Amino acid sequence: MRRGALAFALLAVALVAGGAAPLWLGAYFLGVLTTAYYFGVFAMSWDLLFGFAGEVNFGPTFLIGLGAYGAGLLNTAGWPIPLCLLGGAVAAVLGGLALALPALRLRGPYFGLVTLVAVLLLIDLIVIFAGVTGGEIGMMVPDVLSISPRINYWYAFGFMVVSGAILFGLSRSSLGLILQATGQDRIEAQALGFNVTKHKLAAFSISALFSGLAGGMLTFYEGTASVDTVVDLSIAVQIIIAVVLGGRRTILGGALGAIALLMADELLRPLGQLNTFVVSAVALAAILFLPDGVLGLLLHPRRSGE
Repeated sequence: MRRGALAFALLAVALVAGGAAPLWLGAYFLGVLTTAYYFGVFAMSWDLLFGFAGEVNFGPTFLIGLGAYGAGLLNTAGWPIPLCLLGGAVAAVLGGLALALPALRLRGPYFGLVTLVAVLLLIDLIVIFAGVTGGEIGMMVPDVLSISPRINYWYAFGFMVVSGAILFGLSRSSLGLILQATGQDRIEAQALGFNVTKHKLAAFSISALFSGLAGGMLTFYEGTASVDTVVDLSIAVQIIIAVVLGGRRTILGGALGAIALLMADELLRPLGQLNTFVVSAVALAAILFLPDGVLGLLLHPRRSGE
């Protein structure tokens, strides 16, 4: 009970601090946080599939890229931003289902390998059709969410809060409980009468929906979609580290980890090349000594210390 109250208090403080940030932060750090909030949604979406369903998705940027490029291409065709975001999210869900339907039938590491290869194929397609996608340089979009740092911040912050509330609620619903059961013991879950494949497809679709939406919003925030910003494998690594750092199977820990990771990367930028080394070393230490992440340590101190 005390741990639940502590978690609620920390969440309330975080929401108040996030809401008040534009009052005391400059445009530069508001921009850093804006990007971090979209990465927070990426991480929370990934945690639903990995932390609860137990499926190691090494290619979260496949879904993000489909949403980002889908929204960007529709915008270049003259569609307004809301419809572009919807279209990008639909593209991410359909592409995710096309990938998940055959991949979820595989066992062991093969699902993760399929998602990894899917990212490489998407990068190749972007380069091959450079006349449409902009190739490695990237694709500029005609419209942006706003030119105001504060308004962009509110878009990102509000989107992360709403997404976090929905994903957290789903993780605590019957769907989340069934996903946990299938992730821990697939055979026993099937013996209890649960349709494992159906529930994992539902989790993949939900993850794709929020990843695609966040990818599209990030595109309209930055004014461009490129391999380096939404598809590159290094982004997938950041997302995975953020979830492990913040707390696997907590949903909200993914957002916490993403914000901490991007802010640390920015604050340590004066170190030059040592920046990446220091951030990676801290992440490695967290993985080794805090397998449940920071939020997991707060909620389950005994289990994290084992």
